[in-house]
Amino acid sequence: MTSPLPASLKSTAHLPKVTWAKGAYLRDAAGKTYIDGSGGPAVYCLGHAHEEVNAAIIAQLEQIAHGYRYNFTTDALEELSEMVRVRCGGTLNDMVFVTGGSEAVESCLKIALQYHAARGEMERRRFISRQRSWHGNTLGALGLSGFAERTLAYEGAFIPSIKVSPTNAYRPIAGATAETAGEASAAELEAAILREGPETIAAFVFEPVVGAAGGCVPAPEGYARRVREICDRHGILMIADEVMCGAGRSGTWRALEADGVEPDIMSVAKGLAGGYQPLGAAICTAKVSETIHAAHGAFGTGHTFTGHTAACAAGVAVQKIVTRDRLVERVAANEPRLKGWLAEALTGVEAIGDIRGRGHFIALELVAERARKTPFPAERKLFLKIRAQAMENGLICYPVGGNVDGANGDIVILAPPYNCTDAELQEIVEKTARSVRQVLAAESLG
Repeated sequence: MTSPLPASLKSTAHLPKVTWAKGAYLRDAAGKTYIDGSGGPAVYCLGHAHEEVNAAIIAQLEQIAHGYRYNFTTDALEELSEMVRVRCGGTLNDMVFVTGGSEAVESCLKIALQYHAARGEMERRRFISRQRSWHGNTLGALGLSGFAERTLAYEGAFIPSIKVSPTNAYRPIAGATAETAGEASAAELEAAILREGPETIAAFVFEPVVGAAGGCVPAPEGYARRVREICDRHGILMIADEVMCGAGRSGTWRALEADGVEPDIMSVAKGLAGGYQPLGAAICTAKVSETIHAAHGAFGTGHTFTGHTAACAAGVAVQKIVTRDRLVERVAANEPRLKGWLAEALTGVEAIGDIRGRGHFIALELVAERARKTPFPAERKLFLKIRAQAMENGLICYPVGGNVDGANGDIVILAPPYNCTDAELQEIVEKTARSVRQVLAAESLG
């Protein structure tokens, strides 16, 4: 039986060729201009072609492009490490720099396994994660992910995780309400741990604000604190996947800051170097790091391009600008404005079921029936039609399908650069609303 190619991949068969970008705007070979309403895939936190970042990368290249991490340390690596320690706060103070989000998640898993090995608990080899989550394209990260469209072709080849339900106040698990969603989901997690055997579980992995798989779904009130208690009680590590929602995207540098929780290990990537160079990191607490170093001397995870010098220099430049210009604070302040502008621009559109998210990480969820939150049928492929219409209107956004049950459901993610002007944000909102209205009208869906 042939596994179908995901619709989202089929849609990339005929793409315009990008030739120029500056700030929030890009231009293709035909001369068409687009505003980047999603920062690509929630990556470009400073937009494109920032002169200071480009200059920092060039300056680093003129010295050395890549000082192999296992032969040398570098100024860029050391400076970025210290910046990340400061931004994380607490005891998250040791890290491995990698070349992207999937690799960061893989490194988090390996650090968790090495930690338990260092403690002599080799039976802790399993992970728990959630449905409607996305953790990356490598086989380990795919095994954690609950995103059927992206995992189907690889089923049976990766290490599976124990899956619990999505955690979503808009769509709470059975028997829960928006107010009790967090507690109910935490209780389900603990029940799974007890059922599977706490002594076999290495870590629980989750996105504090679910990205592509759910559409900017924040953890419900109290959920993260309860998860922290449960993990501590059973000797299980908490891993926060902040590849998409972290590095300031959600209005705090660590997304879990808003929930008052420190994980044992976390991944970060997209906004770390803002797309100027491929860069990610797996960051862990002193408790985890000291245990590993005492037993093994060093982290076992690492690759050729671990701590790549030019990539770290890009990260330093991006983070200096984010800090200096108080852009995380700006992102936090813009959240209610973006939600309000979207609600106003989409007034009267009954298909808008929810407008949610944090900071510059906001999503619309489309529904066929608002009262029952019934999704549109998957065969309508509204998310792909909205993406195409938005491109026609000169807007890059990030629509995704299957957010409800893996097949049905349509969301539109907006993740604009942190330094967008008010005029640019309003243009993004206007073009998003116009694109959604046009597709719904063409489909006779109101």
